[in-house]
Formats: sequence, C-alpha cells, structure tokens
Amino acid sequence: MLSVQGVTKRFDGLVAVSKMSFHVAAQEMVGVIGPNGSGKTTMMNLISGVYTPSEGGISLHGRQISNLPPQHICREGIGRTFQLVRLLPGLTVLENVKAGAVFGHKRRWGRDADQFALEMLERVGLEGQSHAPISTLTYIDQKRVELARVLAGEPEVLLLDEWLAGLNPTELETGIQLIHDLRDEGRTVVMVEHVMDAIRSLCDRCVVMSSGTKIAEGTPEEVLSDKEVIKAYLGDDNA
Repeated sequence: MLSVQGVTKRFDGLVAVSKMSFHVAAQEMVGVIGPNGSGKTTMMNLISGVYTPSEGGISLHGRQISNLPPQHICREGIGRTFQLVRLLPGLTVLENVKAGAVFGHKRRWGRDADQFALEMLERVGLEGQSHAPISTLTYIDQKRVELARVLAGEPEVLLLDEWLAGLNPTELETGIQLIHDLRDEGRTVVMVEHVMDAIRSLCDRCVVMSSGTKIAEGTPEEVLSDKEVIKAYLGDDNA
C-alpha cells in the first residue's frame, strides 16, 4: 500500500534521512523505532508531505505522492497525529473532529460530517464531550480528540507519531488498548514509538533508524535482539 523508495532528506549540509526504503502492506502495523535524533519524525514528515524528499520517492497504491503538498496527500488517504498535539483551541471537541471529516480523504459535509464526527468521538471513548472546549480536556483526552479527527478523515494509512508519549501508566494502558483496537479493525498503521511494550504487542514489523539510516528491519523480536540495534540504543559496551 505504502512504499518508501531510496528517500533522502537534506537540510543544507545536514542529512537527516539517508536512502530510506521500506514498504507497508494493507492492514499491517509497522513500527519506526530508533534513538532520539535518528530521523523518525523527519520520515513521518516526508510521508505526510511536511517535507519534500531531496532524493527518492514515496508512493501510495503505486502512485507517487512525494511531490504533493500536505493537504493533497491527506486527501489521497494519509492521515497523521503529531508528537505535540495540534488541535484548534477556538473550536469545540466536535468541531475539531468535524474538520477531519470535512477536509480528509472522504470529505463528508453537513449533518453527515456531524454524525460521523460523533461516531469517531465515541470510537475513542469521548462520547458526551462533543461540546466541551479543548482547554478543559486532560492530555490523553486531547490526544484522543486528535486521533478522532484523523479517523474522521477515513485515511487509508494512519501515521502515529509518538501518540503514547507523555501518558502516565494508567493512561498508557488505555492508549495501547485503543491502538490495539484499531489494529483489530484491519487498519494500516505506521507508528513512531519509544514505548517498547507497545511495539512488541502491536507491531507486525519494525524499521529501525539510527543517524538517518535504516539499520534493521524485521519482527519486533528480531530487531530488538539485533546487535546493531542494541548498539544504537545502548552503546558499544552492550552490543
């Protein structure tokens, strides 16, 4: 479904991502992991159109999307969340989610958009809070609103950029279960994550990055026991 082919991203003299290639099949959940500064979020930004590759290309269903602006990539079927939650503070919870339905992949309107937004709020466990101001929500509930907004756009590929970051242990359990439910629905997901329990329990495969390059790819068990991966995370003495 999604193909990253020899992608490089340069910022002046800095190479943030170098010759990255990987593929994501339909209904597959792929983790992109690696130490801080390894280029994971840059990779997500390249897929979603925030950045344009310096070299290489990204395709969805065989069609190149890496030359498109972010809003067009969203309409093609790529939806994402961000490391730092990005909501529209002047709108209610429902209006934030409705924006995803209106401007997303399927583009619903009017009462249809309202109803679908309500369904997505229920899907993430926020039924009854549709008219609440964003400022009254807890951190995990803000994350749920952002996730509901992405789901309201009915993306074919869902990008989760450290969606579990910043949650306390109880919230973390809730968050992992929510993503697990998305997996059980057969969604196609690429997730950047540092929570290894989530990676182990959720992902079919992992792509491991270090210093902008791919150093390993395989099942969570395979990559987390790889000497190069251990070296990247913990240093030479632990490899």
